[in-house]
Amino acid sequence: MPKTTVIIPARWASTRFPGKPLFPLLGKPLIQHVWERSTRAKGIDSVVIATDDMRIAETAFGFGAEVALTSPKCVSGTDRCAEVAARLKNTRHIINVQGDEPLVDPLLIAKLASSLREDPSLPMVTAAVPFEKGESTSNPNAVKVVLDRLGNALYFSRSPIPFLRDGDAFPYLRHIGIYGYSTKFLLQFVRWPKGKLEGAESLEQLRALENGARIRVLRTRKSSIGVDTPEDARVAEKLMSRAKRALKKK
Repeated sequence: MPKTTVIIPARWASTRFPGKPLFPLLGKPLIQHVWERSTRAKGIDSVVIATDDMRIAETAFGFGAEVALTSPKCVSGTDRCAEVAARLKNTRHIINVQGDEPLVDPLLIAKLASSLREDPSLPMVTAAVPFEKGESTSNPNAVKVVLDRLGNALYFSRSPIPFLRDGDAFPYLRHIGIYGYSTKFLLQFVRWPKGKLEGAESLEQLRALENGARIRVLRTRKSSIGVDTPEDARVAEKLMSRAKRALKKK
């Protein structure tokens, strides 16, 4: 039976936060939290950490993860996922879980996988969450997405979209950087050259739209937090500690 694999790309050489995957959160390396949450997702056959760094690989082996070594020439996490996907046998779908999301929701991973299985013609799926009250839509690091009536992406942008000509309220959606692909589509995607829109916005998913591919966007109420700096890591640890205490009270 065709399988669904989660691939977690992880690299050492982050400009703002070198060694980020091994930064300790609640006594465990950050990457271990991502891996553990991914293994809890239903409908997933395997979880693989993809890295070109032996420090990350050895740590991952130590907590029991399956590891795939990738080329240091990979430009992005998507390229790293594609390199691993090309080696996998009998794997029809790939879920790309960012290696710096220690609060990734296992249920969301499962929903992405389910969407791909339910619609064999669907090449790519991702997710979005409504902006919270008071959250700025002008922040370029909070990527916005607009959808058609069927829930497919029309466009992603770092600018607020749509533009509100008359100033009325609009239910803005913030993109969450988790992706699912058919393996066939992923291997095609990384062969396409970077497009003008992707270059302008520095958003890789626009390459798919520029080439006419359909991207389904699942709405969720649960947001996550990406760790890009040591300050982000401290915020994530506080949130994780609070969630842990809440579970103990139940």
